[in-house]
Amino acid sequence: MNDPWVPVPMTIRSRRQETSDTVTFELDASAAPVRFRPGQFTMLWRYGLGEVAISVSGDPREPERLVHTIRAVGAVTRPITQLRPGDVLGVRGPFGRPWPVDEAEGSDVVLVAGGLGMAPLRPAWLHLLANRERYGRVLLLVGARTPADLLFPDQLGAWRARFDTEVQVTVDRADAGWRGPIGVVTRLLERAGLDPARTRVMTCGPEVMMKFVAREALRQGIPADRIAVSMERNMQCAIGVCGHCQWGADFVCRDGPVFGWDRVGARFAVAGV
Repeated sequence: MNDPWVPVPMTIRSRRQETSDTVTFELDASAAPVRFRPGQFTMLWRYGLGEVAISVSGDPREPERLVHTIRAVGAVTRPITQLRPGDVLGVRGPFGRPWPVDEAEGSDVVLVAGGLGMAPLRPAWLHLLANRERYGRVLLLVGARTPADLLFPDQLGAWRARFDTEVQVTVDRADAGWRGPIGVVTRLLERAGLDPARTRVMTCGPEVMMKFVAREALRQGIPADRIAVSMERNMQCAIGVCGHCQWGADFVCRDGPVFGWDRVGARFAVAGV
């Protein structure tokens, strides 16, 4: 990693509109390859506007292609999503604690994504696929508000066609063309038929969703230290100095964004934390 305080300028290679408010960019990192681990994030700097923390959503095997999926929700992300190929972004990172994909080797692994949570989980899923022989049963459970809100729909279709993985998708509200399940993603987890003695769960999405995913996993007998969540907080420095992302005794940028449920589960019951 370069100096953690100095953004590296990278040119946007491609731009793909995922949903009405979400865009995926591929940045040209060939001059400064970004060797990240699944679950880590970078700080993206829009010149003249500021920085924002965004999880990497690309393939860890391709450090020269830096991929981010960004939703237009704030003063920095909105103008970033309006950029086009050839424009430049500053990049710092990667930072943070990754998904425990190494510790999960030999286990069954379930990834549970809600909404934009599929973007931070995508590198973990690509890692599982690239190293399929190292894992037992692997499942991807995805929930979205509507079919139009699903990220990476073409890839979801390709992954569902594989014979060595299980991919299920549900939506809260269907449209006329939807033929899949309807309901919250925890219902997919309830029906997954997991072996709690050998299963690890990794989940990302709205906090309330992750809370119910963890609750269902615990109900099935999966230990808290085998459940991982990815948190979002107001990360500004990315190295645990400024304090903006402090969450209990932890700094999300330094001690997360991935945490074990055994470490942080109690905080989800505290209002305003």
